[in-house]
Amino acid sequence: MHLGLVGLGKMGGNMRTRLRNAGHTVVGYDRNQDLSDSTSLADMVDQLPEPKVVWVMVPAGDPTHGTIDELKGLLGEGDLVIDGGNSRYTDDQAHAAQLAERGIGFVDCGVSGGVWGLENGYALMCGGADEFVATAQPIFDALKPDGGGFVHAGQKAGAGHFAKMVHNGIEYAMMQAYAEGWELLEAVDLVENVPEVFASWREGTVIRSWLLDLLTTALEDDHHLEALEGWADDSGEGRWTVQAAIDHAVPMNAIAASLFARFASRQDDSPAMKAIAAMRNQFGGHAVHVGPPAGAQG
Repeated sequence: MHLGLVGLGKMGGNMRTRLRNAGHTVVGYDRNQDLSDSTSLADMVDQLPEPKVVWVMVPAGDPTHGTIDELKGLLGEGDLVIDGGNSRYTDDQAHAAQLAERGIGFVDCGVSGGVWGLENGYALMCGGADEFVATAQPIFDALKPDGGGFVHAGQKAGAGHFAKMVHNGIEYAMMQAYAEGWELLEAVDLVENVPEVFASWREGTVIRSWLLDLLTTALEDDHHLEALEGWADDSGEGRWTVQAAIDHAVPMNAIAASLFARFASRQDDSPAMKAIAAMRNQFGGHAVHVGPPAGAQG
């Protein structure tokens, strides 16, 4: 089938290649004309046969809002927009209603697979009416892994991105657990081959996973991760997951803690830890670590 694809970055560009390899015709648009197959969003839409199907793969928030606003004016009744970015599920509900005013269908699709998706396929979690999902099914079939990895999570717009949001929250907690285990193994002068310990866990254990494979690869390249800084960004979906847990009174201890650990990673000198050190000193006379006076050489 024919498809317009907006956003040809690391994920979008590889998705275009995978779809073409499966025999689909993809007309891509990107603001970077070196990557683009069309000169503008309007030019891309003009090249598509009816009913027109457009997959949006741009950053969440204003870039997605602006793209969908423009597509609303370019598409018509019977056409379909798929948002495959990391949009918040509440945005999907607004976008679906906005496009429905012109009879344009909407599907939200959470996509997981990163830079490995071209080779391995992408896990896809979509939300939207059956008829809209059915229209896009050949696209989903081409993008997903051979053995599965696709789910129609729900009829309501936002179901797919909500499922992907929770997936990412779980990912936060799993990564944090592996990281804390690695730190403890490094800290104790007992285990001599920490990278080999992680490698041994990849077969026959209950904690084996692709994340463990990726960490093992990183440790093979840099045994003590000395080339990296202890700073971890967050994409926003971990925050949204914790906020949804608060809104629905769902206890989410591990995921919340893993999110806050990322915030802590951005502090060179934690203010909270200063307060804890001060209290420990006050009630128990515990020693405190004092930096050099201003202007002194450390």
